[in-house]
Amino acid sequence: MTSRRLPLFPLPLVLFPGAPLPLHIFEPRYRIMLADCLEGDREFGIAFRPDGVAERDLPTGHVGCVARVESTELLPDGRSNVIVRGTDRFALDRYLESTRPYHVAETSSYDDADEPPLTLAPGAARVRELFTRVGTAARTLQDDPDALPLLPDDPTLLAFAVAALIDMDAPARQRLLTSRSPSGRLRDIELLLSPAVDSLERRATVHVRAKSNGHGPHPSA
Repeated sequence: MTSRRLPLFPLPLVLFPGAPLPLHIFEPRYRIMLADCLEGDREFGIAFRPDGVAERDLPTGHVGCVARVESTELLPDGRSNVIVRGTDRFALDRYLESTRPYHVAETSSYDDADEPPLTLAPGAARVRELFTRVGTAARTLQDDPDALPLLPDDPTLLAFAVAALIDMDAPARQRLLTSRSPSGRLRDIELLLSPAVDSLERRATVHVRAKSNGHGPHPSA
């Protein structure tokens, strides 16, 4: 287990490894943090802060994700629009005293349990199929011709990638981020997507038929 000192940005959201995330940086302390990161290794930590929890009250062991700045747009008033991408997970060890106005923390690496890749293949295949079916139906209902986002080949990252693209509340996202079991994460996403498939595909079929004949659907009871 390795330790690392990280600028820490507590937010009411969850960043996943491999996933992009747009951020709007407006607070003066985090403008300074962004400038420091851009002068250094371009990385800081994002930690989910639940409602009602103070920033410095996040507990020891709380899991977050390292954010690497991929692009920045500096606005005339000093605010910035940035795109970050999640890299490694970390566990919060403790907050550090610092002369900087933003939070700085000592963190430890947070890795998955060792699971043979072959055992992940069936679950990964099911999640890919479900995501394709759900995504295609949802795009059809929205009359959106764009292709679905590409998913990572790595099965250990697959659940994170799908979770970043679908509707999940923040506590559920945090539970997924905290899971050390790639197979468990795949099962969680499969259980989340499965109930939605049939309903979405039926609605998409009705939508296409309604558009093709110019009249609303009249399904039988």
